[in-house]
Amino acid sequence: MSHNLKLTNSLTGNKELFKPINPKSITMYACGPTVYDNPHVGNARTLIVFDTLFRVLKKIYEKVNYVRNITDVDDKIIEASKKNKKTINEITEEVTKIFHLNCKSLNCLKPTMEPKATNHINEMIEMTKSLIKKNFAYEANGHVYFSVSSFKNYGALSNKNLEELKAGSRIEVSKLKKNPMDFVLWKPSEEGDPGWESPWGRGRPGWHLECSVMSEKYLGKQFDIHGGGLDLIFPHHENEIAQSCSNNSSEKFSNYWVHNGFVTINKEKMSKSLGNIISITEAVNKYSGQVVRLALLSAHYSQPLDWNNKLLENQRSTIEKWYRLYDETNDEIPLEVINILLDDLNTPGFIAKIHELYANANKGDEKSKKLFNSACKFIGLFDLNKNEWENLKKANKDISEEFILKKIAERLAAKQKGDYKLADQIRDELLKKGIIIEDQKGKTTWKFK
Repeated sequence: MSHNLKLTNSLTGNKELFKPINPKSITMYACGPTVYDNPHVGNARTLIVFDTLFRVLKKIYEKVNYVRNITDVDDKIIEASKKNKKTINEITEEVTKIFHLNCKSLNCLKPTMEPKATNHINEMIEMTKSLIKKNFAYEANGHVYFSVSSFKNYGALSNKNLEELKAGSRIEVSKLKKNPMDFVLWKPSEEGDPGWESPWGRGRPGWHLECSVMSEKYLGKQFDIHGGGLDLIFPHHENEIAQSCSNNSSEKFSNYWVHNGFVTINKEKMSKSLGNIISITEAVNKYSGQVVRLALLSAHYSQPLDWNNKLLENQRSTIEKWYRLYDETNDEIPLEVINILLDDLNTPGFIAKIHELYANANKGDEKSKKLFNSACKFIGLFDLNKNEWENLKKANKDISEEFILKKIAERLAAKQKGDYKLADQIRDELLKKGIIIEDQKGKTTWKFK
């Protein structure tokens, strides 16, 4: 049975009809988190976009294999471990746990597979050996580099030639490289850093290699869809294509490349250096997972989305309103209702359709009420029943930032008076509301559990 799903393919820049390799088994890979720090709402957008695509594919095809990796070996993780004086394992396990809680609170379905990079080191060593043997890579002093000039289509995804890429990118400078654009497949690990024995000495893989290896292992040498945020096009996805196509002597790696736009915050790019990063946990605790999900679906995935209070307050009042017509219905949604999503995942169009169904249902049209509920559930809303939603609202009213800071001040005053019993009571009260407080160097910080 054929379906007219259209997707914008970054490789061609065109909206194309989706033609799967095998309609009985769809294959999709999306780049997951590097687990060094709490995921932020920019990461949440990628999560929700590919979760929605997964839901649409599952609706129209009998089987969908969706692989989303976890990068648990990376320079950023090593840095975070040194900075926070925690072991690598403590960092990666803690952040992975938070990531999974975030996925749950945003009501994302579990992917078919969630491989971890550290479980695939042997396969990465094998691929590196194979690329050296085929003359696409070379070893220099314990490092192995991929030779970019050996791959004729380099730059096709980012639509640039080598010279343009060279001019516009931050390149890791090293005297060991034959060409400044060459990228690392394997590098030596210092004493105390994570490392594995290899033909080139003790070391660890380059980031780009991980996804090439894991996608091939679980989806084959060529698969249907590869996705991620816009920032991954270059160099990450460009390098994946170069490695995989060179190693497999193939023209294609993934047939469709889908990338979501950035999240800006009050019109500025969200970045660590600007200090304006909002974690998923923070956003969910302030507004609820459903409001965050609806906000991130409110713009077309390929466009930038500006995260601001007005947007979130609007989505909150929409969900509030929609809950008035909540119903336990869990009917299958007819294809014609979700048709608009088949047009390049047009979520703003689908949300407009939900508003229309709501308006008809509000006039007492029972059929529209059932369709309205099915449509909300189809895009991952209404994961709480009416009762749970009301309880969540009550709980959220209790824990504003002002409330937390007021309690921290009360606790400090109690400690200064020597009333440690009261100080402990305040700590426990906050803990019951899901707030952890920590005293460090005479300062008290708080975070959500």
